[in-house]
Amino acid sequence: MLSTKEVEHYLEQTPSELRDIVLELRNIIAEIAPDATEVMHSQGMSYFYAERGGPVSAGICQIVIKRDHIRLAFIHGAFLPEQRGLFEGTTKAKRYIRIHSYEDAPWDYFKELIELSSHFDPYTLSTRE
Repeated sequence: MLSTKEVEHYLEQTPSELRDIVLELRNIIAEIAPDATEVMHSQGMSYFYAERGGPVSAGICQIVIKRDHIRLAFIHGAFLPEQRGLFEGTTKAKRYIRIHSYEDAPWDYFKELIELSSHFDPYTLSTRE
């Protein structure tokens, strides 16, 4: 994972209410997938297992920063059992959830989805144990 200082610098221009969401998601990802690689890009951050491949083949999730919300995106989201109907997106596999408010976010549910995604194997379309 990147240093806290690097991430804070990256988020300097992000409104505080959205920054809090990003930092909480980052904490959850670090807890669930401490060996994940974290990469910053123009729209946010990506998390993946470098030893299994890159951001697509070994992707866990992405935090995408929009003007008025955060998207928690899953590159293989179409294959995850998402039982609350929160997923959006129409691409072949990628799905995302919009997060507008820290207080209204279902944090425990995000943990479940990140956990599932961290074990997903795109080659078998199932989760690894």
